[in-house]
Amino acid sequence: MVGYYCGSSIPVDSFEVEKLTHIIFSFGHLKGNLFHINSKTDSLTIQRMVEMKKRNPDLKVMLTIGGWSGCPTCSDVFNSEKGRQEFAQSVKTNLQFFKADGIDLDWEYPAIKGFPGHSFIKEDKHNFTLLVKNLREVLGKKYEISFASGGFTTYIDSSIEWNETMQYVDFVNIMSYDLVHGYSKQTGHHTPLYSTSQQIESTDNTVKMLLKRGVAANKLVIGAAVYGRYFQVENTNNNGLYQSGYFFKSVSYKLMNDSIINPAKGFELYWDSVAQAPYAINRKRKLFFTYDNECSIKLKTNYALQNGLGGIMFWQLYDDKFHQGLLDVINKQVH
Repeated sequence: MVGYYCGSSIPVDSFEVEKLTHIIFSFGHLKGNLFHINSKTDSLTIQRMVEMKKRNPDLKVMLTIGGWSGCPTCSDVFNSEKGRQEFAQSVKTNLQFFKADGIDLDWEYPAIKGFPGHSFIKEDKHNFTLLVKNLREVLGKKYEISFASGGFTTYIDSSIEWNETMQYVDFVNIMSYDLVHGYSKQTGHHTPLYSTSQQIESTDNTVKMLLKRGVAANKLVIGAAVYGRYFQVENTNNNGLYQSGYFFKSVSYKLMNDSIINPAKGFELYWDSVAQAPYAINRKRKLFFTYDNECSIKLKTNYALQNGLGGIMFWQLYDDKFHQGLLDVINKQVH
């Protein structure tokens, strides 16, 4: 049960961290070849996370690098042995300083186009293997290593040498969300459990692809979304699903009762029994909404349990409620 955290340091210890196995601070970045925490505020957030281990002694606090827009020089730095070695040593220094438990790599993406303008080369695929190998050699067995994987076919096929990479990492966090992303020109489910005839990309599709590549099931951690995505649509045919449109904005789960569930907001709520995913449409405003809810989170958690997967993670804890949120839904299914 892995929760990324990207937000203010003030409320971090208000969440029910007793229900997590891992919390991942988001994000550190590269400064030259070195892993760097950007501010005193970020340092305070990490320190508060580590303090929470007094409440949950089994909690692992991990640091992560990157994010969607946070890896502009990753391809360049990790393209050299010097860059990888200096990075690995700086990770160890930071983990020792903060008394944290591991590093998560959120490079979006090796070898394929990610954030507009970020460099990528085909050699990134092998360089990523060398990077995790360098990290394991420097960190030894004391620290955990994970990485955030794209949940879509092009990433699975082109970004990672799976058999080589997975021998060095403890688990992989599959970003099985944003599968209909901000550049999509058609609506769909952004975090479905299963594929449909109109949308192949899904949690189940990614898991099956990785299992076929020999990745151990117990190293696969599937992703859930503690947020939803609005799309402006041209028409409301099929209740807005698989229609032409463009991304409008995201909204946190903790705000959905007011923005989506409240009947006064004008949204009609639907359930796709094939994708096992909720969606909604506001016909008057021509707004389509795709998200995870309590039911879809239960199904994802059960899917991880029934298939012997390593667990479930989510982006991100700051978007959840302090109590009786989606973390609580996951916990109840596990226990």
